[in-house]
Amino acid sequence: MSAAAQPRRARAKRIVRTLAVTGTGAAVLALPFIGATSASAAPAAAPATASATASAAVKTPAGYANNLDGWIRESLAIMAQKGIPGTYNGIHRNVMRESSGNPLAINNWDINAVNGTPSKGLLQVIDPTFTAYHVAGTSLDPYDPVANITAACNYAWHRYGSIDNVNGPY
Repeated sequence: MSAAAQPRRARAKRIVRTLAVTGTGAAVLALPFIGATSASAAPAAAPATASATASAAVKTPAGYANNLDGWIRESLAIMAQKGIPGTYNGIHRNVMRESSGNPLAINNWDINAVNGTPSKGLLQVIDPTFTAYHVAGTSLDPYDPVANITAACNYAWHRYGSIDNVNGPY
């Protein structure tokens, strides 16, 4: 039976099925580029090539990916050592609201900025709060992603019980 002769519903189902298979295939192909955070597999031996050297360059000194996912994971590891509560989802939600994932974000318009202490970094921490809640072993730079996340989570722990309890500007 030709496609034109098939009932409309059958054609629609076939199109949906084709798109679903195509979309799944595209997602599988895209995983190496966007990073699979929930899949686990034994790491393959890295060849000694320029690409292996380039991939090593995108790691933090602690060995995490030098991106938002890696910064959150490194912060969570430090927080676990220091007993600071928080989850990946709680941190990620707040980072996206506060800075859209930009570690160099700065708020130059709110009352803190007017008073001379603009909010900075991934979780928009002002300098006095960063200094008061800085976690030993992290950078003293409020723009450092791991130091910013960890200090903000330490502050949120003392003020709200956890970064997970923060659902708006804090």
